[in-house]
Amino acid sequence: MGFEYQKLSVRPLSGALGAEIHGVDLSQPLDNETFSDIHKAFVDHLVIFFRDQQMTPEQHLAFARRFGPLHIHPYAAGMKDRPEIIEIIKEREETHNWGDGWHTDVPFEERPPLGSILYSKEVPPFSGDTFFSNMYLAYETLSEGLRKTLDGLTGVYVGDNALYDNFAAMPNQKQESLIAEHPLVRTHIDTGKKSLYLSKRFLKRFKDWSEEESRPLINFLQQHAERPEFTCRFHWEVNSVAFWDNRCTLHLANCDYFYKARNFSPSRRRMHRVTIIGERPQ
Repeated sequence: MGFEYQKLSVRPLSGALGAEIHGVDLSQPLDNETFSDIHKAFVDHLVIFFRDQQMTPEQHLAFARRFGPLHIHPYAAGMKDRPEIIEIIKEREETHNWGDGWHTDVPFEERPPLGSILYSKEVPPFSGDTFFSNMYLAYETLSEGLRKTLDGLTGVYVGDNALYDNFAAMPNQKQESLIAEHPLVRTHIDTGKKSLYLSKRFLKRFKDWSEEESRPLINFLQQHAERPEFTCRFHWEVNSVAFWDNRCTLHLANCDYFYKARNFSPSRRRMHRVTIIGERPQ
């Protein structure tokens, strides 16, 4: 398959990105060889998935800390005694997820995340899958002329509390808007490859461009990045784990909750998310 690992079984999920990892218990301390395999699979496949994991919150945090310092979200409140863990909850009657719409996480910070590790605690028997898209491919499949134009652009990314204020069981932290400037095309620190750094909900304009001038190109790039052939889809089960590279992927939580229309019983969706601080994009 072109990828070799010493201690793990790694099964690609699609031709674009994503792989399921077998043969590891994330609740236990990882030896250096196993950690090296997980890190390699993460870099190789951009998002990796684990099934049937039994982790306490402390074990979840310990696994994440192997990859770097942990992030505390500026708007979404973490658990009371563990602020690094966000409990993402969609109540039974709610029909949207925290994470609807294609995006990369908190690009409006000076050091956006390296990645996030999402652990499922309660999930519907169907619906609420998560999609991921490969931003290396999104960049590489653009024309040479457009790539040259994009290489010189800086994005202005803006976040505010309103985007996180829509869920009954998820308390927010009120604070002012955050703004950061990052290159629209960033180079991955581990691979040296270029990818689009895109997130329509947060990318307001390009530096030295107006919003009106920026919007058509942002819309085009976002539509391009969402092409199905760039994606994989993950179906959640209880105790599944997804770990995505926030620097070179987009993701969305699918809100296909047509329970009433299709006469299904509504379901609750509850996840724990821990996020790792990354480097400043270059």
